[in-house]
Amino acid sequence: MVDRMGGWRSGRLALGVLLLAGLAAIGMAMVAGALEEFLQSLARPPLFWRAGFAGFALVLGGALLLGAIERIGGSIDDDRLVDGSRRAEAEVSNADIGSMIRAIRLVFLSAASFTAAGGWLLGDPLPIVIALVIAGVDIVETSFLLLVVGRRDR
Repeated sequence: MVDRMGGWRSGRLALGVLLLAGLAAIGMAMVAGALEEFLQSLARPPLFWRAGFAGFALVLGGALLLGAIERIGGSIDDDRLVDGSRRAEAEVSNADIGSMIRAIRLVFLSAASFTAAGGWLLGDPLPIVIALVIAGVDIVETSFLLLVVGRRDR
C-alpha cells in the first residue's frame, strides 16, 4: 500500500511540474507581443537553422501523433470486444481514461509541433506563438483532468 501511495505522490509531482510548464508556455505566449525583435529572430534564423527547426518539429509531431495512435489502440481491451464491437455494458476503467487523456495530450502536442514547423517554414512568428498557446493550454487542461482521474482512483 505504501508503494502505491508513493507512486501516486510521484505522479502528482510530475503532473504539478507539467502544469507549471504549461502555465509557463502560456505566459511566454502572453509576453511575446512585447518581444517583437526576439520573435522575429526566433522565426527567421539563417535558412539552414530554419530548415533544421522545421524538420525537427515535423518529425517530433509525427512521432507524437504515432504515439497517440498507439495509446488509443492500447486502451481498447480485446476482452471487452464481442464480434468486433464493444458491449454496451462494458465499463471504462480509470486506467483507460488516463490513457485516453494522455493520448489526447499527444495529439494536441503534435498539432502544436506542426504549427511551430509551419512558423519556421513561413518565417512568421505568429504560428510559433500559436504553438506555445496550443501546447500550454493542452498541458494545463490534461494535467487537471489527470489529477481528477487520480483522485477518483484513490
